[in-house]
Amino acid sequence: MSATRLYGPAMAFHRKQLRVPAPAVAAGRHVKRYHVNLDGSEIDQTRQEAAYAFLPGLLPRPDGTPAATFTVLHETANGIFLNAYSWYWDNVLYCRTAAAGIPFLGCPDEDYTHWVELAEPLIGCVWELPPIEHERSAWIRHVLRPDEPDLGAYLADLLPEGPIG
Repeated sequence: MSATRLYGPAMAFHRKQLRVPAPAVAAGRHVKRYHVNLDGSEIDQTRQEAAYAFLPGLLPRPDGTPAATFTVLHETANGIFLNAYSWYWDNVLYCRTAAAGIPFLGCPDEDYTHWVELAEPLIGCVWELPPIEHERSAWIRHVLRPDEPDLGAYLADLLPEGPIG
């Protein structure tokens, strides 16, 4: 007996490519950005602009923690995801996710620029999780462990581009 799959035939695991655009600022928060897709090409600019315009609605209210977020923008054959991970309560990762182009998840259509926040408590797929591991270590190294937090060093500490998964 085989398991039912949401996206059709079985999905073989394969490495994807990670790109690391320059950090940005959204709603007063510093944002480290990671992009994932199959071939490592630049994600279409219109799709990026739509994603980052939607991002402020995924961010937490200020709480005194250094205002830092990292995102994973993951373009797949079935849609596109934006995961926003924000540091909160000093050492907690606040996560909200959004998608475009996937009606199954509540998107209005298959357009990769029509974003909706996901109600499902998803934190990321196997290709979206490596940045979490890196960012956890970087947060400890640069913000939690030193006597004085060094947000600039944290923002400069990026997971290298290349194969991911």
